[in-house]
Amino acid sequence: MDDFIAARSQMALSLGFHIIYSCIGMVMPVFMAISHYKWIKTKNQVYKNVTIAWSKGVAIFFATGAVSGTMLSFELGLLWPGFMKHAGPIFGMPFSLEGTAFFIEAIALGFFLYGWNKLNTWFHWFTGVVVGLSGIASGILVVSANSWMNSPSGFDYVNGKYLNINPLKAMLNEAWFSEALHMTIAAFSATGFAVAGIHALMIYRKQNVAFHTKSFKIAILFGAAAAILQPLSGDISAKGAAKRQPAKLAAMEAYFHTQEYAPLVIGGIPDTAAKKVNYGLEIPGLLSFLVHDNFKTTVNGLDKIPVKDQPPVAVTHYAFQIMVGIGTMMMFIGILYFIALWKKKEWLTKAWFLKLFIIATPTGFIALEAGWTVTEVGRQPWIIQGIMRTSDAVTKMPGIQYTFYLFTFIYFTLSVFVIFLLKRQIQMVPELYDR
Repeated sequence: MDDFIAARSQMALSLGFHIIYSCIGMVMPVFMAISHYKWIKTKNQVYKNVTIAWSKGVAIFFATGAVSGTMLSFELGLLWPGFMKHAGPIFGMPFSLEGTAFFIEAIALGFFLYGWNKLNTWFHWFTGVVVGLSGIASGILVVSANSWMNSPSGFDYVNGKYLNINPLKAMLNEAWFSEALHMTIAAFSATGFAVAGIHALMIYRKQNVAFHTKSFKIAILFGAAAAILQPLSGDISAKGAAKRQPAKLAAMEAYFHTQEYAPLVIGGIPDTAAKKVNYGLEIPGLLSFLVHDNFKTTVNGLDKIPVKDQPPVAVTHYAFQIMVGIGTMMMFIGILYFIALWKKKEWLTKAWFLKLFIIATPTGFIALEAGWTVTEVGRQPWIIQGIMRTSDAVTKMPGIQYTFYLFTFIYFTLSVFVIFLLKRQIQMVPELYDR
């Protein structure tokens, strides 16, 4: 493994773990605040138990997210000094604001965890709301920084120099809204399905059914609604990619030849040597319609992109197909849940219905990882789209493969501890949390 591949692998590993921790950290506080509100309004002890149980989960993921996020921020400087030398002053604003949101979240979480029977009831609930809002803000701000890499703005690039820097314009670049919207909905979808799936398993096993039923309902309401909305935000993101990153769109679709009535390819195995897709299902004109709202409009293919500027087609295409396929499945499960809620309430306690959500527990996070693969691999060979190549940004320090092995060990060890702590929390659920 050479140092360039090791640096990219280490960054991919770090992002892959951190994105799960951060998404759960964004969404679980919202669930916690909802259950807390229901306890205040109904005085139903089960909702209080749910709130306390979830708050401990929030604390676990807050700590692990802080660790993985701190490691990630150091990696940006250590692995990609060429990038940070120029990019830091331009897109540093969202990172500094994210730090502020993180500290607000930490303070509010402290109030919430230790405020039971000490603070005014509504103020205590409000601190939980602040945890949720600041967590979502943190996620949006980090995505804003990433979107700048896909749609660089807020500076003039003249003769290799970065001039007339405007950090606010950089933060509010053309891609930030679509990426932030897509990522936030994805976080609610993935976390909602994961949490609902765990509680569905407990209901299926008939363990503390009242507790897990109320937990399941809160989680799946958000998860199902987000899964149904996700294709809409995906369409916005795809249209933006077509405009700003045509090479990424072409790789996503394994679309080699520019043509009118551009076909949408479902599945298939890209053959980059022969410049075709084997075994894929082509729907004529649909890609043109999705990109331009017109079946006849020409869509630029990879033949319009210099070979040296093309992203890895197979990885990007497979990741995109996984994301879309899983997202579609989750959307249908979400629709099925609302049908059950509206017309078929007897389904809610059926074994087959619960098994759907049990099976779907990890699917949202698989789709999330696939989506980030599309975002990052689809931008290659650029670290700043059209401005700086990834190979020009990497550190010249040798031995990066050893830090990759070390960080791999740290992240997997951290995940083992998280799984252990969560498992213990689930096993403690039948106990009452009287305080």
